[in-house]
Amino acid sequence: MNRFVLHCLAAVATVSIAALPNLPAAQTFPSKPLKIVVPNAPGGAADITARTVGQKLSEALGQPVIIENKPSAGGVVAGEQVAKAEADGHTLLLVSSGTAVSAALFKALPFDTRKDFAAVSKLASFDLAIAVADDGKGGRFKTFAEMLAYARANPGKLNVGTPQVGTTQNLAAEYFKNVAGIDVQVVPFNGTPPVIAALRGGSIDAMVDILGALMPQINGRSVRPLVLLGDKRATQLPDVPVAHEAGGALGQFSAASWNGLAVPAKTSKDVIARLNRELVRILALPDVRQKLADLTLVAESSTPEQLAATLERDIVRWSGVIGRARIPRQ
Repeated sequence: MNRFVLHCLAAVATVSIAALPNLPAAQTFPSKPLKIVVPNAPGGAADITARTVGQKLSEALGQPVIIENKPSAGGVVAGEQVAKAEADGHTLLLVSSGTAVSAALFKALPFDTRKDFAAVSKLASFDLAIAVADDGKGGRFKTFAEMLAYARANPGKLNVGTPQVGTTQNLAAEYFKNVAGIDVQVVPFNGTPPVIAALRGGSIDAMVDILGALMPQINGRSVRPLVLLGDKRATQLPDVPVAHEAGGALGQFSAASWNGLAVPAKTSKDVIARLNRELVRILALPDVRQKLADLTLVAESSTPEQLAATLERDIVRWSGVIGRARIPRQ
């Protein structure tokens, strides 16, 4: 073989090898199992959402999808793990309205919520409700309008229980009273069960919590929802109004919660686009929609830009609520 041919072969080999790192990331993704880090304990709505979607994502991508639960205050442990993970699309974070609350509530986090993550897609939305005890006789307030009228006529006398200070439920109650222009006492408890016990015992007049957490009590007729705080009526409770239906100051009110998936900020746009395409398809599947509906979750995909905008909107909103309620930053 003459020198010219050898030179040409060497040049081709050099170009080929040099070009390998520049292949579009989506062409080699995924190259190993994926991991969804969930900042909640196993068994809850966030965990079941991640597992439902993860199973379908595994089938679509041909790689296992592992769910790793990392519960901690404010989701700090899960967030830090994903923020520091390799930005190759194989490690995802379950983000939610709680992620926005943490960004607004904590003085310092080991990551920057706005800069260290890239949004992929929304997964689901879920509602919160204002509920009263159901004594079989209609309870103290038979309708949402009746409760509002009482609160306006009796400033400071209506007591509304929620889980801990700084939770989405607690901030939603503060947000609601601010928008409605009513003076009510928001009373935090150490979790949902104590709130329900206080409501049924008569030491508080109403409560705010995630609808899914209240459905066993609603179905058991020990608690009755007066109003939902999201955008539209729930399929399971078609007769329960939404707060904005009251009009006036509440005409644009919405405190719907949501969850979605994000990846480390420097992840390739091609990889994000591939993940987004799969999630949009998965969240339209009837069996996925039904499984989430059973948890009072509405399957809802989005573009990465829409999820990023939702996160930003909620950070700004909850920062304002925290400031007005004079809740100390942690």
